[in-house]
Amino acid sequence: MKSIFDKVSFNCSENVTKSYSTSFSSAVKMLAPSIRQDIYNIYGFVRFADEIVDTFHDYNKEELFQMFEIDLENSLKNKISLNPILNSFQHTVNKYQIPSELINAFMKSMKLDLSKKEYHTDDEYKEYIYGSADVVGLMCLKVFVNGDDTKYKTLEHSAMRLGSAFQKVNFLRDLKADFEDLSRTYFPNTDLTQLDETSKNIIIKEIEADFAEGYKGIQNLPIEAKFGVYTAYVYYKKLLSKLKKTPSTEIKNTRIRVPDYQKYGLFAKCYFSYKLNII
Repeated sequence: MKSIFDKVSFNCSENVTKSYSTSFSSAVKMLAPSIRQDIYNIYGFVRFADEIVDTFHDYNKEELFQMFEIDLENSLKNKISLNPILNSFQHTVNKYQIPSELINAFMKSMKLDLSKKEYHTDDEYKEYIYGSADVVGLMCLKVFVNGDDTKYKTLEHSAMRLGSAFQKVNFLRDLKADFEDLSRTYFPNTDLTQLDETSKNIIIKEIEADFAEGYKGIQNLPIEAKFGVYTAYVYYKKLLSKLKKTPSTEIKNTRIRVPDYQKYGLFAKCYFSYKLNII
Protein backbone atom coordinates (compact mmCIF):
# COMPACT_ATOMS: atom_id res chain seq x y z
CA MET A 1 0.00 0.00 0.00
CA LYS A 2 1.29 3.44 -0.92
CA SER A 3 0.15 4.82 2.42
CA ILE A 4 2.84 2.75 4.12
CA PHE A 5 5.49 4.05 1.70
CA ASP A 6 4.28 7.60 2.28
CA LYS A 7 4.58 7.13 6.03
CA VAL A 8 8.13 5.84 5.61
CA SER A 9 8.89 8.84 3.36
CA PHE A 10 7.49 11.29 5.90
CA ASN A 11 9.57 9.70 8.64
CA CYS A 12 12.67 10.17 6.47
CA SER A 13 11.96 13.89 6.02
CA GLU A 14 11.39 14.31 9.74
CA ASN A 15 14.62 12.45 10.55
CA VAL A 16 16.58 14.59 8.08
CA THR A 17 15.28 17.75 9.76
CA LYS A 18 16.12 16.54 13.25
CA SER A 19 19.54 15.22 12.21
CA TYR A 20 20.70 18.32 10.35
CA SER A 21 19.19 21.11 12.46
CA THR A 22 18.23 20.67 16.10
CA SER A 23 17.29 24.35 16.33
CA PHE A 24 14.99 24.37 13.30
CA SER A 25 13.41 21.04 14.26
CA SER A 26 12.69 22.47 17.73
CA ALA A 27 10.87 25.37 16.08
CA VAL A 28 8.94 23.00 13.81
CA LYS A 29 7.68 21.17 16.91
CA MET A 30 6.00 24.43 17.92
CA LEU A 31 3.84 24.36 14.78
CA ALA A 32 0.39 22.81 14.87
CA PRO A 33 0.45 19.05 14.19
CA SER A 34 -1.74 19.61 11.12
CA ILE A 35 1.09 21.41 9.26
CA ARG A 36 4.22 20.09 10.98
CA GLN A 37 4.85 17.20 8.59
CA ASP A 38 4.61 19.39 5.51
CA ILE A 39 7.34 21.69 6.84
CA TYR A 40 9.51 18.62 7.50
CA ASN A 41 8.86 17.62 3.89
CA ILE A 42 9.98 21.00 2.56
CA TYR A 43 13.06 21.11 4.77
CA GLY A 44 14.12 17.59 3.77
CA PHE A 45 14.02 18.58 0.12
CA VAL A 46 15.98 21.83 0.47
CA ARG A 47 18.50 20.17 2.79
CA PHE A 48 19.27 17.35 0.35
CA ALA A 49 19.77 19.77 -2.54
CA ASP A 50 22.04 21.90 -0.35
CA GLU A 51 24.05 18.87 0.77
CA ILE A 52 24.79 17.89 -2.82
CA VAL A 53 26.39 21.23 -3.64
CA ASP A 54 28.02 21.88 -0.26
CA THR A 55 29.38 18.64 1.17
CA PHE A 56 29.69 15.78 -1.31
CA HIS A 57 33.25 16.76 -2.25
CA ASP A 58 34.42 13.22 -3.06
CA TYR A 59 31.73 12.73 -5.68
CA ASN A 60 30.71 14.27 -8.97
CA LYS A 61 28.41 17.00 -7.65
CA GLU A 62 27.24 18.11 -11.08
CA GLU A 63 26.16 14.59 -11.95
CA LEU A 64 24.46 14.06 -8.59
CA PHE A 65 22.60 17.36 -8.88
CA GLN A 66 21.47 16.57 -12.42
CA MET A 67 20.13 13.21 -11.24
CA PHE A 68 18.37 14.89 -8.34
CA GLU A 69 16.86 17.47 -10.69
CA ILE A 70 15.53 14.77 -13.04
CA ASP A 71 14.10 12.78 -10.12
CA LEU A 72 12.46 15.93 -8.78
CA GLU A 73 10.80 16.68 -12.12
CA ASN A 74 9.52 13.11 -12.41
CA SER A 75 8.25 13.06 -8.83
CA LEU A 76 6.19 16.21 -9.37
CA LYS A 77 4.82 14.90 -12.65
CA ASN A 78 4.06 11.35 -11.49
CA LYS A 79 3.15 12.23 -7.88
CA ILE A 80 5.47 9.56 -6.55
CA SER A 81 9.19 8.96 -6.20
CA LEU A 82 11.28 6.06 -4.95
CA ASN A 83 13.45 8.71 -3.31
CA PRO A 84 11.58 9.08 0.03
CA ILE A 85 12.60 12.74 0.43
CA LEU A 86 11.26 13.66 -3.01
CA ASN A 87 8.16 11.55 -2.43
CA SER A 88 7.45 13.57 0.72
CA PHE A 89 8.13 16.85 -1.03
CA GLN A 90 5.90 16.15 -4.03
CA HIS A 91 3.11 15.26 -1.60
CA THR A 92 3.31 18.71 -0.01
CA VAL A 93 3.76 20.49 -3.35
CA ASN A 94 0.63 18.88 -4.78
CA LYS A 95 -1.36 19.23 -1.56
CA TYR A 96 -0.83 22.99 -1.34
CA GLN A 97 -0.30 23.75 -5.04
CA ILE A 98 3.15 25.21 -4.45
CA PRO A 99 4.04 27.03 -7.71
CA SER A 100 6.75 25.52 -9.91
CA GLU A 101 8.36 28.98 -10.19
CA LEU A 102 9.36 28.80 -6.52
CA ILE A 103 10.89 25.35 -6.91
CA ASN A 104 12.70 26.32 -10.11
CA ALA A 105 14.15 29.45 -8.50
CA PHE A 106 15.43 27.39 -5.59
CA MET A 107 17.07 24.83 -7.86
CA LYS A 108 18.65 27.62 -9.92
CA SER A 109 20.34 29.10 -6.85
CA MET A 110 21.52 25.69 -5.69
CA LYS A 111 22.99 25.03 -9.13
CA LEU A 112 24.91 28.31 -8.92
CA ASP A 113 26.72 26.94 -5.88
CA LEU A 114 28.30 24.30 -8.12
CA SER A 115 30.33 26.88 -10.01
CA LYS A 116 29.82 30.49 -8.88
CA LYS A 117 32.20 31.62 -6.15
CA GLU A 118 31.64 35.38 -5.91
CA TYR A 119 28.70 37.78 -6.15
CA HIS A 120 29.92 41.14 -7.41
CA THR A 121 26.65 43.06 -7.81
CA ASP A 122 23.56 43.62 -5.67
CA ASP A 123 21.38 42.15 -8.44
CA GLU A 124 23.36 38.88 -8.45
CA TYR A 125 23.25 38.73 -4.66
CA LYS A 126 19.50 39.43 -4.47
CA GLU A 127 18.73 36.84 -7.14
CA TYR A 128 20.68 34.20 -5.22
CA ILE A 129 19.02 35.13 -1.92
CA TYR A 130 15.59 35.00 -3.56
CA GLY A 131 16.18 31.49 -4.86
CA SER A 132 18.00 30.06 -1.87
CA ALA A 133 15.93 31.59 0.93
CA ASP A 134 12.96 33.79 -0.03
CA VAL A 135 11.21 31.06 -2.01
CA VAL A 136 11.66 28.59 0.84
CA GLY A 137 9.80 31.05 3.05
CA LEU A 138 7.10 31.29 0.40
CA MET A 139 6.80 27.50 0.14
CA CYS A 140 6.26 27.36 3.90
CA LEU A 141 3.79 30.25 3.67
CA LYS A 142 1.72 28.23 1.19
CA VAL A 143 1.39 25.59 3.91
CA PHE A 144 0.68 28.11 6.65
CA VAL A 145 -2.22 29.83 4.85
CA ASN A 146 -3.67 26.53 3.58
CA GLY A 147 -5.01 27.79 0.27
CA ASP A 148 -6.00 31.30 1.36
CA ASP A 149 -4.62 33.29 -1.58
CA THR A 150 -5.58 36.64 -0.10
CA LYS A 151 -3.68 35.84 3.10
CA TYR A 152 -0.74 34.61 1.05
CA LYS A 153 -0.52 37.84 -0.93
CA THR A 154 -0.75 39.89 2.25
CA LEU A 155 2.10 38.01 3.93
CA GLU A 156 4.24 37.33 0.84
CA HIS A 157 6.62 40.28 1.29
CA SER A 158 7.19 39.61 4.99
CA ALA A 159 7.82 35.90 4.39
CA MET A 160 10.48 36.75 1.81
CA ARG A 161 12.18 39.25 4.11
CA LEU A 162 12.22 36.75 6.98
CA GLY A 163 13.72 34.11 4.69
CA SER A 164 16.36 36.63 3.62
CA ALA A 165 17.18 37.44 7.25
CA PHE A 166 17.66 33.78 8.16
CA GLN A 167 19.89 33.19 5.14
CA LYS A 168 22.04 36.26 5.70
CA VAL A 169 22.58 35.32 9.35
CA ASN A 170 23.74 31.92 8.14
CA PHE A 171 26.08 33.59 5.65
CA LEU A 172 27.61 35.79 8.35
CA ARG A 173 28.17 33.04 10.88
CA ASP A 174 29.44 30.62 8.20
CA LEU A 175 32.00 33.02 6.74
CA LYS A 176 34.90 30.79 7.67
CA ALA A 177 33.47 27.59 6.16
CA ASP A 178 32.12 29.28 3.02
CA PHE A 179 35.32 31.20 2.34
CA GLU A 180 37.97 28.69 3.38
CA ASP A 181 36.30 25.36 2.56
CA LEU A 182 34.09 26.31 -0.40
CA SER A 183 35.88 29.46 -1.68
CA ARG A 184 32.56 31.31 -1.77
CA THR A 185 31.82 34.95 -1.08
CA TYR A 186 28.14 35.88 -1.03
CA PHE A 187 28.20 39.48 0.21
CA PRO A 188 28.90 41.82 -2.74
CA ASN A 189 31.63 44.45 -2.56
CA THR A 190 33.00 42.89 0.63
CA ASP A 191 36.57 41.60 0.89
CA LEU A 192 36.26 38.86 3.50
CA THR A 193 40.03 38.75 3.93
CA GLN A 194 39.78 42.35 5.14
CA LEU A 195 36.39 42.23 6.90
CA ASP A 196 36.25 45.10 9.39
CA GLU A 197 33.67 46.45 11.83
CA THR A 198 32.31 48.93 9.29
CA SER A 199 31.60 46.22 6.70
CA LYS A 200 30.18 43.91 9.36
CA ASN A 201 27.83 46.59 10.68
CA ILE A 202 26.53 47.41 7.19
CA ILE A 203 25.60 43.74 6.76
CA ILE A 204 24.00 43.58 10.21
CA LYS A 205 21.86 46.68 9.60
CA GLU A 206 20.62 45.09 6.37
CA ILE A 207 19.66 41.94 8.29
CA GLU A 208 17.96 43.94 11.04
CA ALA A 209 15.81 45.67 8.42
CA ASP A 210 14.82 42.26 7.03
CA PHE A 211 13.90 41.04 10.52
CA ALA A 212 11.75 44.12 11.15
CA GLU A 213 9.73 43.47 8.00
CA GLY A 214 9.57 39.75 8.71
CA TYR A 215 8.17 40.33 12.20
CA LYS A 216 5.23 42.27 10.77
CA GLY A 217 4.21 39.14 8.93
CA ILE A 218 4.65 36.88 11.97
CA GLN A 219 2.10 38.96 13.86
CA ASN A 220 -0.51 38.15 11.21
CA LEU A 221 0.24 34.48 10.63
CA PRO A 222 -2.50 31.89 11.20
CA ILE A 223 -2.56 30.52 14.73
CA GLU A 224 -1.25 27.13 13.53
CA ALA A 225 2.03 28.67 12.40
CA LYS A 226 2.61 31.75 14.55
CA PHE A 227 4.33 30.16 17.57
CA GLY A 228 6.71 28.02 15.51
CA VAL A 229 7.77 30.82 13.16
CA TYR A 230 8.14 33.23 16.08
CA THR A 231 10.40 30.72 17.83
CA ALA A 232 12.67 30.49 14.77
CA TYR A 233 12.65 34.29 14.54
CA VAL A 234 13.75 34.72 18.16
CA TYR A 235 16.50 32.11 17.77
CA TYR A 236 17.96 33.79 14.69
CA LYS A 237 17.66 37.21 16.32
CA LYS A 238 19.74 35.84 19.17
CA LEU A 239 22.35 34.60 16.70
CA LEU A 240 22.46 38.03 15.10
CA SER A 241 22.88 39.66 18.50
CA LYS A 242 25.86 37.42 19.22
CA LEU A 243 27.37 38.18 15.81
CA LYS A 244 26.89 41.89 16.42
CA LYS A 245 28.89 41.65 19.66
CA THR A 246 31.61 39.48 18.12
CA PRO A 247 34.66 41.29 16.66
CA SER A 248 34.89 40.98 12.88
CA THR A 249 38.27 39.23 13.17
CA GLU A 250 36.70 36.53 15.32
CA ILE A 251 33.72 36.04 13.00
CA LYS A 252 36.17 35.16 10.22
CA ASN A 253 37.83 32.50 12.35
CA THR A 254 35.03 30.74 14.18
CA ARG A 255 31.37 29.74 13.89
CA ILE A 256 29.12 31.53 16.37
CA ARG A 257 26.59 29.31 18.16
CA VAL A 258 23.81 29.63 20.71
CA PRO A 259 24.50 27.19 23.59
CA ASP A 260 21.75 24.69 24.41
CA TYR A 261 20.97 26.27 27.79
CA GLN A 262 20.33 29.61 26.06
CA LYS A 263 18.16 27.91 23.43
CA TYR A 264 15.96 26.41 26.15
CA GLY A 265 15.63 29.83 27.77
CA LEU A 266 14.68 31.41 24.44
CA PHE A 267 12.06 28.75 23.76
CA ALA A 268 10.56 29.28 27.21
CA LYS A 269 10.36 33.05 26.65
CA CYS A 270 8.72 32.46 23.27
CA TYR A 271 6.11 30.23 24.88
CA PHE A 272 5.15 32.81 27.49
CA SER A 273 5.09 35.62 24.93
CA TYR A 274 2.81 33.54 22.76
CA LYS A 275 0.51 32.56 25.63
CA LEU A 276 0.31 36.15 26.85
CA ASN A 277 -0.51 37.26 23.28
CA ILE A 278 2.50 39.60 23.21
CA ILE A 279 3.48 38.59 19.67
